[in-house]
Amino acid sequence: MALWDKGGRRTVKLYALLGAASLAVSAAVVPAQAQGDGKLIAIITASLNNPFFVQVAGAASAEAKKLGYTTLVLSHDDDATRQNQEIDNVIARKAVALILDNAGADASIAAVEKAKAAGIPSFLVDREINKGGVAVAQIVSNNYQGATLGAQEFVRALGEKGRYVELVGREADTNAGVRSKGYHDVLDQYPDLKMVDRQSANWIQTEAYTKTESILQAHPDLEGVIAGNDTMALGASAALQAAGKTKVVVVGLDGSNDARDAVESGKMDATVLQPIAQIATMAVDEADQFLRTGSTGKPEKQLVDCVLITKANASKLNNFTLAP
Repeated sequence: MALWDKGGRRTVKLYALLGAASLAVSAAVVPAQAQGDGKLIAIITASLNNPFFVQVAGAASAEAKKLGYTTLVLSHDDDATRQNQEIDNVIARKAVALILDNAGADASIAAVEKAKAAGIPSFLVDREINKGGVAVAQIVSNNYQGATLGAQEFVRALGEKGRYVELVGREADTNAGVRSKGYHDVLDQYPDLKMVDRQSANWIQTEAYTKTESILQAHPDLEGVIAGNDTMALGASAALQAAGKTKVVVVGLDGSNDARDAVESGKMDATVLQPIAQIATMAVDEADQFLRTGSTGKPEKQLVDCVLITKANASKLNNFTLAP
């Protein structure tokens, strides 16, 4: 559930904050004996105000506890300096493994190397780093494949023609570039599709809202918005709704509950599910196997395919998991 101010801007996402609060409480109540007892798995993600990262932390924590571990949940808020401090915290607490949704493909290399040097194996989820052999595993959504699915649906919804804009994620994030490439490898094949603007909204919903407001002033005849994630797509959709542009095609990527609801209500045309709950669970299972046997039995880099979400299957989506 989202709250919006009178200008249509999101003020707070209640369930994300509640989830974050719950995780913060569980993170704070790590028993003293869990520190250095060989059973603590640390989980570090980006902002816990985003339901995607709440799900990363929640799924990983649940699987770890099921396997008999205690957990410590932390957030770096996409700040590499803060991430480095959290790694120091994890080392001090003598964690046996680290599940990390990192703060940048290049900026996070040193932090993962630091954990490795301290004897803590890292299992990366959602985002890769630009160096192999440092993390034990890097398990990510097949962002290119997911982006091509979204782009194909975007083309279909627009009838292969129209004026559109692209909202891109954080430029330092590898996923932003991979998704944009996937989009354009499809969209650029259609000469009657014209991209009139391309801007970064840094994965942020409120920023996407204001960017879309500005874009609409320059391009009032806009017919489509394709966004690198759901929060930006939702921000764009809200700006379009506020401007009375209810027929503009909007496609996102992540598979959040908010995006699902927007697809079902017609405010978005599609999203693409990143099966992040499955990925987070896989990371913990591989960490457990590595700790027990010294090997995951799998390659370091692993891709998990995404799934297109439209009105036809949106009702089966909940918390980044698609029911059969």
